[in-house]
Amino acid sequence: MSARTVGFIGLGIMGVPMATNLVNAGVDVVVWARTPGPVADLVAAGARAADDLSGVFDAAETIILMLRDEAAVDAVLGRGTDEFVRRVRGHTVVQMGTFTTAYSRTLAVQVSESGGRYVEAPVSGSRGPATEGTLVAMLAGDDEAIGHVEPLIDAMCAQRFRCGAVPAALSMKLAVNTFLITMVTGLAETFHFAAQTGADTEVLRAVLESGPMASVVSRGKARKLTEGDLAPQAAIADVLKNARLIEDAAVAAGTAHPLIRASRELYQEAVDNGQGAIDMIGVITALEARTRSTRDSA
Repeated sequence: MSARTVGFIGLGIMGVPMATNLVNAGVDVVVWARTPGPVADLVAAGARAADDLSGVFDAAETIILMLRDEAAVDAVLGRGTDEFVRRVRGHTVVQMGTFTTAYSRTLAVQVSESGGRYVEAPVSGSRGPATEGTLVAMLAGDDEAIGHVEPLIDAMCAQRFRCGAVPAALSMKLAVNTFLITMVTGLAETFHFAAQTGADTEVLRAVLESGPMASVVSRGKARKLTEGDLAPQAAIADVLKNARLIEDAAVAAGTAHPLIRASRELYQEAVDNGQGAIDMIGVITALEARTRSTRDSA
């Protein structure tokens, strides 16, 4: 096991470009995945492939996880089995997915008790920023462990913020995602309203891009709508998962959450209508479906 080697597990829509940026920064990266395609892409970029999952832990002291859900993290770490202690002891586990704060808090304790270090490091951004290295990272954990991984975070992200003890970074990420999800949902409703009332959506896009409300996200999502490009930067199904996490956390905290609830309902409808794989701005399809239903019943 080398302190200079980093293991990266979770080669999905964001994991591949993030791992690629580590390789491009000169980091010795070892990867593994259940499907060979992403591994081949990383090897072509300069990473090394482990023969199996255990090979990643044998080769690298720091293990970065960019996995879809909690069950995937448990499986990779061998949580609940005899493998867990062997895999995390002497390792720094950097968990970059977006999960419940309770899950992360418990995992942090178990990693520490097993002789490892745990850093919570969710990121704000989607595939585009992951490719460009412009993600924003939120970090929580022991200061020494955070300091150990910050050079790696800098290779993947444009900015990073220390948030405190676990699970403060995930709480911050859920707050950030509340703004992102409700903003994009509002943008979708704006374009839906314009189309239904006869406003020119190309002109609408130009007006929004020129005004004080414009942002990188709003410009990109508006362009997707007017160009009919719904290839996912952040897929509706993934956004729905995050909206559920926010809503559950709000319920647990006893705080009002009308906007995220309304957004979650629309993303759920889009998934139910078979649109889960398209970009989140495709939530406009749920609005269109609601309009058709209202008119049909009139």
